[in-house]
Amino acid sequence: MTERGVSTVQKKNKGGIFIISAPSGAGKSTLCSHLMESTENVLPSVSYTTRPPRQGEINDVHYTFISEKKFREMAAKGAFVEWAQVHGNLYGTSGRRLKSLVRAGADVLLDIDVQGAAQIRKSLDSGVYIFIMPPSLSVLRSRLEKRMSNTKEQLADIERRLARARDEMKHYKQYDYVIVNDALKSAQQQFKAIITAERLRSGRLDSHWIRNTLFA
Repeated sequence: MTERGVSTVQKKNKGGIFIISAPSGAGKSTLCSHLMESTENVLPSVSYTTRPPRQGEINDVHYTFISEKKFREMAAKGAFVEWAQVHGNLYGTSGRRLKSLVRAGADVLLDIDVQGAAQIRKSLDSGVYIFIMPPSLSVLRSRLEKRMSNTKEQLADIERRLARARDEMKHYKQYDYVIVNDALKSAQQQFKAIITAERLRSGRLDSHWIRNTLFA
């Protein structure tokens, strides 16, 4: 295997980068997990972070765990296509790592919020942007309530998440595709259809393989 999770059979097309954004509770993680489990050569982007690993997390699988000093050195050298500070910890996406996976033929999923996606648009020349939308704010509220208790603190957190969702969904036109996650199975099929369609673009074909195999 040339890269973690990439088939040993040499693909005849290039890999791609898929930037996935959604408000909390829209089902982004569920859709991404299903796609990676059901579709060959689809991998997650493993981010660098300064936070300590949690129980069960494996270095270079869930995250690459590094010191804040090392992270800031990498950021200063332009190593990240996007990075942000979240709850006092730093998180970043390595441009070199993305390019390596794409060269190996992998389609890479970047689970990124709207602000991170905006950074990536400035850093990368290519990429497919997909926004996961809930069918309504009332459905989104119901999903969030099922995930949380009814304490005063949790209810306040739900209101904050809903307010942020309204702001995030205003950016949907900046994305190439929008999936409304109403029925999960349908949304899964739509997600896979986007990946399949993008893989068939002429620009992703290996022109050397085409020339050597078909026109030799």
